[in-house]
Amino acid sequence: MGVSCGSHLRETWHRASDRCSRLFPCLSDPARRSALSLKVALVVLHLVFAGVLFLLDNDLIEKTQKEPWYTAIYISLFVATLVQYFVTSGTSPGYVLDAQKAVDERDALARRTLLASKQPASSQNGSVAITVDARNHHRGNATAWTKLVMDLYPPGASIRNLTCPYCNVIQPPRAKHCHDCDKCVLQFDHHCVWLGTCIGQGNHCRFWWYICEETALCLWTSILYIGYLKSNISKAWWVDIIMILLLAALSISLIFLLLLLLFHSYLVMTNQTTYELVRRRRIVYLRGIPERVYPFNQGVCRNLYLFCFARDSMYRMEPLPTAEELEEKSRPYTCADVLSCRCC
Repeated sequence: MGVSCGSHLRETWHRASDRCSRLFPCLSDPARRSALSLKVALVVLHLVFAGVLFLLDNDLIEKTQKEPWYTAIYISLFVATLVQYFVTSGTSPGYVLDAQKAVDERDALARRTLLASKQPASSQNGSVAITVDARNHHRGNATAWTKLVMDLYPPGASIRNLTCPYCNVIQPPRAKHCHDCDKCVLQFDHHCVWLGTCIGQGNHCRFWWYICEETALCLWTSILYIGYLKSNISKAWWVDIIMILLLAALSISLIFLLLLLLFHSYLVMTNQTTYELVRRRRIVYLRGIPERVYPFNQGVCRNLYLFCFARDSMYRMEPLPTAEELEEKSRPYTCADVLSCRCC
C-alpha cells in the first residue's frame, strides 16, 4: 500500500514537472533555473528591505503624507534600480560569434551590391539577376573576418594561437571564452553570477549604471534605517533587533557596492577590464608590456566618451597598439604633460 502510494506521488510529481517544463522552458535548464532563482531572490531582498521600513516606520509614513515628493523620489530610484538590473541582465555582452555574423552579413551585402552594379539590367522588366556560389560565399566571409581580426594584431601573429578551441572562431584582442556562457565575449570583464550573464563590451556601461543606482539606493535605505533607530530605539526590542540586523546587512552591502563602483570607475577611466587587470601575466598580448602601462588607454576623456557615448557600432574592436604607441604611453608624466592635459 505504501509502495503504491509512493509511486503514485512520484508519477504525479514527474507529470507536474513535465507540465511546468513545457509551460516554462527556462525551468528545464539547471543553469537558467539557478539564474532565475537568483533574480527572484534579489527582487525579494529589495522588497523586504524597503517593505519593513514602510510597515514599521510611522515617521516615514507621516513624512510621506506631508512631503510625498520625498517618497516618490525614493520609490522611483527603487523601481529604476530593478529595471536597470533586468535590462543589464538581458543585454548581450557582445559575443564574438555575433560579431562574426555581422561582418559576414556586411561582406555578403557588399558582394551582392558589387555584383548587382556589374550585372546588366534586363531590358524587359528592369530586374537584376544575381548568382552566388554558396561555397565561395562562405569562404569569402571567413576570409573577411580573418582579415579584419588579423589587422588588429601586430604582423606575425599566428591564427592557430588566436583561435578559440571551443567556439572555433578567431578571437579579436580583449576577447575571451566564458565557460559559464560557453561563448567568446568581446572585451570580457567577468561573469556576473547575480546577473546570470557575462559583462563585456555590450553591457559594461549598463552594469556600471546599475552599480551606481544600487549604491545610491542602499545608501538612502541605510540612512532611513538609522533615522528609525534614533527615534524608536527603546519602543520594542524585537523590532530593534530586526532593524539592527537589516542595517548590518545593508552596511556590508554598501561597503561592497562602493568598492565595486570605485573599482569599475577606475577600469573605465583607464580603459581596462577586470580580466586584463587580474590575469595580466597570463594574457598573451599583455605579457611584454610593463605593469604601469595601459595599452588601450586613450586618455580619461576619450575613454569615458567611448564607454558612454560611442554606440555607432555594437561590435567595436580595438587594435593592439604599436611599439611606438607603447613607448609613448610608458613615458613618465612631466609638468608640461599635465599642463597639456596628456592624461585626458
